[in-house]
Amino acid sequence: MSSPIPSGGNVALLIDADNASSDHFDPVLTVLAELGTVNIRRAYGNWSKPALKGWARQAVTQAIETQQQFDLTKGKNATDMKMTIDAMDLMAGGRVTGFGLMSSDSDFTPLVTRIRQQGIPVYGFGSDKTTDAFRSACTRFIDVGALIREQQPEPVIYSETGENGDGTEVSPELLKLLIDAYNAVKRDEQGYARLSEVGQLAGNRSSFDTRNYGFKRLSDLINSIKNFKVEVRDGQTWIKRVH
Repeated sequence: MSSPIPSGGNVALLIDADNASSDHFDPVLTVLAELGTVNIRRAYGNWSKPALKGWARQAVTQAIETQQQFDLTKGKNATDMKMTIDAMDLMAGGRVTGFGLMSSDSDFTPLVTRIRQQGIPVYGFGSDKTTDAFRSACTRFIDVGALIREQQPEPVIYSETGENGDGTEVSPELLKLLIDAYNAVKRDEQGYARLSEVGQLAGNRSSFDTRNYGFKRLSDLINSIKNFKVEVRDGQTWIKRVH
C-alpha cells in the first residue's frame, strides 16, 4: 500500500549493518522513494568484520557513508548508540523530513517513538522476527524478506478458513484487519466501500503493508482475496464483502 505521506522530502537512511543484509539495500531505496530522496545514507558497524564485506562493496557503489564502531565490550557493539545520536542530531537540524531504519533490533524502539513525536515519519526495515514493539512504533514496518519476494510475487488466495486452494496456511490476521476496516468505513446502498478509505484505515496499523504479502498495490491484494468483490467506477475502486 502506498503511503499517504507526500513525496519530495529529504530522507535519511540509517543502516545497522550488523543486523541488516546488503542484499536488501536496493529494494529499501525503492520503498523510501515514497517519502522523498534518500540523500543521507549511513551504515554503522565494525568494518573489520568479514560479515560486513557486502556492505563495504555497497558503500563504494551507492554513496553510503560508513561509520566505524569498534566492539568496545565483548559480545556488544556501540552501533546502537551512535545511530541514535546521529538520528537525534539529524532531527534537531530540521532538514530531514523522513527516516528509514534498516535493523531488526528492538533497542531502536524508543528512538523511533521520539522521532515520530516530532511529526517525522519513520519506515522500519527488518526481518520477520522483529519484535511487535519495534514494528508498531514505526510509521510503516516492512519485512525485507517479503520485499525481496515481491520481485517475483506469487498470488495468494486468502479465505475465511485461513487456507488457499492448495491447502497452504495463511495468516487470518490480514483478513480480519481488512474486514474490520471495511466494516468501519461508509458503504453505499449496495454495500460497496471505497478501497482507498479501507486502505487508509488499515494503514493505521504500521505493520500493514501490501509488500509484506507479496503485492505492490492494495488493489492487487484485494483482487486475490475471494472474500471481497471488486468494482471499478469512474476510475475509483470499490469493494464489497461477499462472505
